[in-house]
Amino acid sequence: MKRLFFLWMFTFCLVVAEAQNTKRDLYSVAFYNLENLFDTIHDEGKNDYDFLPDGSYKWNSKKYEAKLENMAKVLSSLSRDVVEEGPAFIGVAEVENSRVLTDLLKQPPMSHYKFIHYEGPDKRGIDCALLYDPQQFEVNTSKLVLSEPYQGDTVHLTRGFLIVEGKLAGERVCVIVNHWPSRGAKSPVRVHAARQVRALADSLQHEYRKLKLIVMGDMNDDPMDESMQTLGARKYKKEVKKDEFYNPWWETLEDKGVGTLLYRGKWNLFDQIVLSKPLLKKRRGLRFDHSEVFLRDYLIQQDGKYKGSPLRTHGGRTWLNGYSDHLPTIIYLRK
Repeated sequence: MKRLFFLWMFTFCLVVAEAQNTKRDLYSVAFYNLENLFDTIHDEGKNDYDFLPDGSYKWNSKKYEAKLENMAKVLSSLSRDVVEEGPAFIGVAEVENSRVLTDLLKQPPMSHYKFIHYEGPDKRGIDCALLYDPQQFEVNTSKLVLSEPYQGDTVHLTRGFLIVEGKLAGERVCVIVNHWPSRGAKSPVRVHAARQVRALADSLQHEYRKLKLIVMGDMNDDPMDESMQTLGARKYKKEVKKDEFYNPWWETLEDKGVGTLLYRGKWNLFDQIVLSKPLLKKRRGLRFDHSEVFLRDYLIQQDGKYKGSPLRTHGGRTWLNGYSDHLPTIIYLRK
């Protein structure tokens, strides 16, 4: 009888385990501009002087530790109400170096993540990086492709394009993380960045035509702007042609009035995640399910001059102990 009982229990556990494995059918990926995640140490050759203890922001260990804690709070909360495991990977912008990423992932809520980062040539020293959960996303290859200046303009040079390829839910997925030039540069500079990403995407898709490709980042343009159209990011799924992308954020901004940053009382949605056509097909495998701007009360300034805006780290030179001037974005993929 004991043998029969243990055999029954063993079989039951296998069935339960299998049910749990097959139940997991929803995954998430995200993007967040961390707004000046600097440490307190000068990096040789970089213009990071504002974020030193004697700099204009009086950036010290107390403020740095608070910034790390705040960033970890947001990052560890992304999609948790929908996907218990959190994002498989998170693209981030405005990180100074590998030291700040190491310190960020030492925060208890983020300890299960790893990161990919390459030091880029940005004069301020800010780069893009990818945080990933190795239990969900198995990294195969990664590289940083440096951008070419637009007509010799090295002042508004785009940060390098971070390309990471791996396996998510057993499928080959590739992501390109971006941070295009600010609105201090004119539109053609960002259009030039879009052309470079378009060329990278074409090359990747030519190598593997069924590649599930995600392009994410702070584009410093809205979904309907020329740069995003040059990239080939379309408003409606039915408009997406071969080697183009679906942009769910167009409807989010234009039809729902929801954005990721507020400027002079107007919402913009610069923080976009767009998906290649293989992620739209209604068949077995990973496909796009829905998207979300991660908006929580604690991320919004509740009073004062900047009421209603994302609660950022500084207001002018005043330390607000906030989060970022951008809100995170999330897409959900169903297997």
